[in-house]
Amino acid sequence: MRLFEAILDANQRALAGDAEAGLHPADYADALPVAALTCIDARLNALFPDALALPKEQFIWLRNAGNIITGPMSSTMRSLALACAIKGGREIAIIGHTDCLVCKTSTMKLTDAFRALGVERGGLPENLTDFFGLFASERQNVMKAVDFVRHSPLIGPAIPVHGLMIDVNTGKLEWVVNGYQGLETLAAVKSQAPANAEASQARDESQPEMGKFEAFKMGMMVFPDTKIGELPSAPGSIGAAPPAPPVSPAPAPLQPPPPLPSKSPPPPIRVQPTYAPRIPVPPRIRGR
Repeated sequence: MRLFEAILDANQRALAGDAEAGLHPADYADALPVAALTCIDARLNALFPDALALPKEQFIWLRNAGNIITGPMSSTMRSLALACAIKGGREIAIIGHTDCLVCKTSTMKLTDAFRALGVERGGLPENLTDFFGLFASERQNVMKAVDFVRHSPLIGPAIPVHGLMIDVNTGKLEWVVNGYQGLETLAAVKSQAPANAEASQARDESQPEMGKFEAFKMGMMVFPDTKIGELPSAPGSIGAAPPAPPVSPAPAPLQPPPPLPSKSPPPPIRVQPTYAPRIPVPPRIRGR
């Protein structure tokens, strides 16, 4: 039985009235300490870490309003990563709780609450739901946070990431995400990758019609020894043009039509020149 399997088993037995229900932390030293993210709700102060049957020195307790993680590189993710890298956390638990006030808060209620504190709507982020991480289901919120942690590059692939819910009235724990099963699924996917590669190779070998392509060598390529505008002389060579169709004999050239018979030009018309009438010279005047 692994750490959180033993924790939930002890929790169920204690709620059933078993006075001896508990945990021997020394039996799970390789899984401790635990880094846990919970809400800031004050009702949780009396529940942790007792509800997990863990000593305080083995419980790294991180808290924010609504136990919300907004992304794989968020500020809360930074704290979880440092809890593992510096404080030595071996397993991570995102623990939501029943009757969460963040779950019951709408954007309208939130703006009214800020306005009562003197903060107007214009001073708040445009998207209140994304910024404050408002959610409508405690369980869905835990699942979303676990998914962010599991896929964060800041968290080692061998660290289990669990999702739990706790009842604030009874202290009862409930699985939401079993982190051990998540690791087993991831390991199965990785183990199937080589098998899939071998199956693909065997499938290729079982299809000889596909053939095998030899390694491409640039120096082995042969290009036609032709010039631009010329056709390759060797038939079948690269770029060879299809054979030209047979050439039909050229038609006989057309003979020019015979010249039309020439007509002699008509005789020129002689025009007799016309002269003005002759003016006689007046007689010479003789002196007396």
